[in-house]
Amino acid sequence: MNTESRYDQVPFVQKDHLEYPELTMFQMVERIAAEYPDEPAYEFYNKKTSYQSFIRKVEQAARAFTAKGIRRDDAVTICMPNTPQTLICFYALNRIGARANMVHPLSAQKEITFYLNISQSKMLLTLDMFCENVEKAVAAADHPVTVLVARMQDELPLHLAAAYTVAKGRKFLKYPNTGHSMLWTKFLRAGSASVTLPGSVYDPSHTSVILYSGGTSGTPKGICLSDQNFNACAMEAREAIGSEFRCGLSLLACMPCFHGFGLGINVHTVLIHGACCLLMPSFDKNSYANMLIKKRPNYIAGVPTIFEALLHLPQLEGQDLSFLKGMFCGGDSLSVELKAKIDKFLKEHGASIQVREGYGLTECVTASCLTPRDEYRPGSIGIPFPDTEYRIVRPGTSELLPPLAEGEIILTSPTVMIGYLNNEAETASTLRRLPGDKRTWLYTGDLGYMDEEGYVYFRQRLKRMIITNGYNVYPGQIENVIDSCPEVAYSCVIGVPDPRRMQRVRAYIVLRDGVTPDDACRERIMETLRMHVAAYALPKEIEFRDSLPRTLVGKVAYRRLEEEAAGKMQDPIAV
Repeated sequence: MNTESRYDQVPFVQKDHLEYPELTMFQMVERIAAEYPDEPAYEFYNKKTSYQSFIRKVEQAARAFTAKGIRRDDAVTICMPNTPQTLICFYALNRIGARANMVHPLSAQKEITFYLNISQSKMLLTLDMFCENVEKAVAAADHPVTVLVARMQDELPLHLAAAYTVAKGRKFLKYPNTGHSMLWTKFLRAGSASVTLPGSVYDPSHTSVILYSGGTSGTPKGICLSDQNFNACAMEAREAIGSEFRCGLSLLACMPCFHGFGLGINVHTVLIHGACCLLMPSFDKNSYANMLIKKRPNYIAGVPTIFEALLHLPQLEGQDLSFLKGMFCGGDSLSVELKAKIDKFLKEHGASIQVREGYGLTECVTASCLTPRDEYRPGSIGIPFPDTEYRIVRPGTSELLPPLAEGEIILTSPTVMIGYLNNEAETASTLRRLPGDKRTWLYTGDLGYMDEEGYVYFRQRLKRMIITNGYNVYPGQIENVIDSCPEVAYSCVIGVPDPRRMQRVRAYIVLRDGVTPDDACRERIMETLRMHVAAYALPKEIEFRDSLPRTLVGKVAYRRLEEEAAGKMQDPIAV
């Protein structure tokens, strides 16, 4: 039966208010699986898995976790790219009420140790290719952690599995190689039918997922999110998208699952509405273009750099993209100029849509605002999702500002986080009440304004942050590491414009007296950084200076460096 044409016949009417079922994330997917058991839940390198089969895999993994002693409120770290094991593990933990602690697999060793310690994770799932770094992180943790080792080839079609093992996978067959680690496939065998699973318990105040946002002072913050947060985000997003999102349709899921955008939109929104996730473990522009051509996904969601890359790929020249029903951009601001180029590209390739920009924070899962399907106002990030309200206040206060007045963006929604993990002070600063209003408001730390018709406009961030390839990078974290090097007097890290990444990380460093600013010094600093900072956040450039500009109160004037870099033609030495 052609499910796509069946659902296309049903007109979609957006609702202003939604009724949220009192179900866990797993139960939401289980409900869809009961209705559409044979429809594909996800596809990985041409290998499809039905909803019915997916639920069986999730419950087997849930029994395995139960057999190994994982209980409600226990944390398990998922340090994985977008693979089937990631989805199975995530929903298995949710099935038994455990917490999924989501971590970037390219995080630095000491970052992973921090994430393990703050969450008190009892287990960690990772791919064999990341084992060396993960094992060092686990060894430094303040409590025992069992490492579960997955292999990419276990989820590939047979012919691709053999080719992958020969080309890449054989290098990692030595893992697992410690007494506290085991293969994911062996672990699953503990999930026998004799293991009794606990009942699923819905609690809107229960932390089900921990995502991370870097701290402006250098310490990452764990963001505690509930089943209600994710379910509300998924339901609101579909309403904001404004078109049917059902079985027979698919989304190309390349945004990573350790990111709110990837987990909340690319995965959970897709699965609770019966569509299919086309999983990509990492973004590669040529692979992405080939997936577009061969798989013809109905929806694509990503960061500006992904869509900018599509404009220049010869594979897409002359291709028909009329199958696209939606293209959604988040993670960074989409310039008016780039949007115009993307919309022109879509029209020239037969698509009847425009790229739509979303805005949000991990503190509310991901997007909470989206440009309407058929209208665009230059510079606007759109209108709030259903059941989401935006206001503009004088920064840091509860004083409401009138339309067109610029101030701090605040919002309230069922998607707003429970709070920061073990950080009451930051939680109290970010989640507040307005006079006479019992709702919780999220202070975003972003400047913007709203017009008379409720369209939101983003201007700039109040907090220092760099966005490169869609990832948030916090300069304070990098500066702390650089300043710990014995050669360094002080430093300043900024983002500079980059045609491919939107921004790249640049470090300005003043060395101590007598230290020679040579390549050997640069490499020593980079070696220290690699120990503490994720690969995507490492400086691409280091520039040694005799001094750095200061503000009147003596702080390094990072904005002056940003202004200088924006107009600077020559590049410093790259690393």
